[in-house]
Amino acid sequence: MSILFSGRAVGATATQPNILQKLLRGIFTHLRQAITSLGELWRSPLWTLITVAVLGVSMTLPTTLHLLVKNIQQVSRSYDQSFEISLFLQNETTPTEIATLVTLLQGDPQVAKVRLIDKAAAMTEFKQQSGFGEALAFLDQNPLPDVLLVTPKINQPAAAEALMQKLQKERHVELAKLDISWLERLAALMNLLQQAVYTIAILLLSAALLVIGNTIRLSIMDKKAEIEVMKLVGATDAFIQRPFLYTGIWLGVFGGFLAFVVVEVMLWWLRSAIATVTQLYQSDFVLNSLSMQEFGWLMLIAVSLGLIGSYIAVRSHIKAIEP
Repeated sequence: MSILFSGRAVGATATQPNILQKLLRGIFTHLRQAITSLGELWRSPLWTLITVAVLGVSMTLPTTLHLLVKNIQQVSRSYDQSFEISLFLQNETTPTEIATLVTLLQGDPQVAKVRLIDKAAAMTEFKQQSGFGEALAFLDQNPLPDVLLVTPKINQPAAAEALMQKLQKERHVELAKLDISWLERLAALMNLLQQAVYTIAILLLSAALLVIGNTIRLSIMDKKAEIEVMKLVGATDAFIQRPFLYTGIWLGVFGGFLAFVVVEVMLWWLRSAIATVTQLYQSDFVLNSLSMQEFGWLMLIAVSLGLIGSYIAVRSHIKAIEP
């Protein structure tokens, strides 16, 4: 009897699959269930198209708003780089002292660029643009001061304000001036747009999650009898759930790709109109589209929505089905 038992044990050990075979078998099972779930979607094209369209539209609006904020930031960065701190120097400052001050400011790590507008050049420009050239000729001396235009490295209102307060204390500086009120308004507007994008995205993606969950729930109810038979023959809940999870993933893939296509078509349609406007204003503005990284995030969010929605549905409904 011990010999028979040993023979059976050896035979059972010999027929047991190794780790590689188990891995290949698991991969094959997952691939088969993924392809089967794709076929199930094809068998009900109407509901599939409706669900994909809802998910695609839900992803399109926040994606479009994200691109809007992205392109506005591109424009605002060009304005951020143009604001400067004006340092009005004392009238008795000599050219040597001005040159020393310029060298000192250029060595400051917070300063990107320093440009000098001397009083003679300022007066010449003022005469040309003001129309009071003849009247200004009667002045005994030039009343305009030398001005240094300082461009900060950090293009943020708070940093520029701090740098202005610091430069105000420099020797030979009579007055430092910076108009940052419009920059603060621009920063507040950009923050508002970003918060609006996040809020709208959360609302729309939550709606898409509910739609996917309801679609999977209807699919589970439609296959209730089939699930009962599978449980009778010993199928585990995990085995039964996998095709529905893959269905959610496929819905996410198609919905995310649809959102990408819609956004790209919209940008293609707008580019010609924007090109006309930029030519009129002699601007080199180019409408930015989704980068590869942003496309990857879009698809990842869409697939995650499909997976989460289907997971919630199968966890709450398949366990409740008993033969």
